[in-house]
Amino acid sequence: MDFVRTPDDRFVGLPDFPFDPHYVQVPDGDGGTLRVHYLDVGPADAAPVLLMHGEPSWSYLYRKVIPVLTAAGHRVIAPDLVGFGRSDKPTRQTDYTYARHVEWMRCALFDELDLSDITFFGQDWGGLVGLRLLAAQPERYARVVIGNTGLPTGHGPASEAFLAWQNFASQAEEFPVGLIINGGTTTDLSPEVVAAYDAPFPDDTYKAGARIFPALVPTSPDDPATPDNEAAWRVLESLEIPFLLAFSDSDPITRGGDAPFLAKVPGAQGRTHTTIEGAGHFLQEDAGPTLGRVIVDFIDETSE
Repeated sequence: MDFVRTPDDRFVGLPDFPFDPHYVQVPDGDGGTLRVHYLDVGPADAAPVLLMHGEPSWSYLYRKVIPVLTAAGHRVIAPDLVGFGRSDKPTRQTDYTYARHVEWMRCALFDELDLSDITFFGQDWGGLVGLRLLAAQPERYARVVIGNTGLPTGHGPASEAFLAWQNFASQAEEFPVGLIINGGTTTDLSPEVVAAYDAPFPDDTYKAGARIFPALVPTSPDDPATPDNEAAWRVLESLEIPFLLAFSDSDPITRGGDAPFLAKVPGAQGRTHTTIEGAGHFLQEDAGPTLGRVIVDFIDETSE
């Protein structure tokens, strides 16, 4: 599998991002290996809080959340999905599949890092991938928080906003990652922060994963990922571990996406869920410290 690796100097001096890089190698599924980057911040002997990003962001998205968690004594693991951030980036769109994204992260987080007693938070594709990992090995998890994400099976129509996003990602001549993220927030990002989101992508050859990701979301029952997601839902429908919904109030892409979890996941029943107010799709940007406190409070409330 051919891939490119973003030069390290692209990540020098990013605002509010003093975190050291860490790496593991995972099989690429094609006879080679890929390097996966992750942040590992806080006390090494503490139970991990796993933060997973989505499209087209990277672990930089969690820079406002991480200090709140580490100040409360938690260890934070924040990986970059393959094709994003400091992780390797296969150059052909056909190299990326939903199943491969799940397997790459499974190898990194379970085989290599051997995480357990996990508090998980996922947003966007961080949820689509992370919830599949949860369903595969629920015994590794202590609790779950999700926001602005889902686990689609292709049953029921996709929103007009999402279909427009799919079309843009596949057809647009330019794919300006930083400006796309700025467009998914309720606050205006500074030029320096926009540049930080652009940092992993020196040119379009680095963006194959970012461009194909929207097309990998199941939007019909015939999607190749549908059977695996349906199987994951069957696990979630029996999951008793604490499960918190923390969606934002200003995201047209995932509005209403919390309803299936509230209806079907036992661990979400009888719980006071959270709405992050004044935040768009990228709630970590708009309300990062608030989200961090929600996670800390949930850990405190559900710890034995």
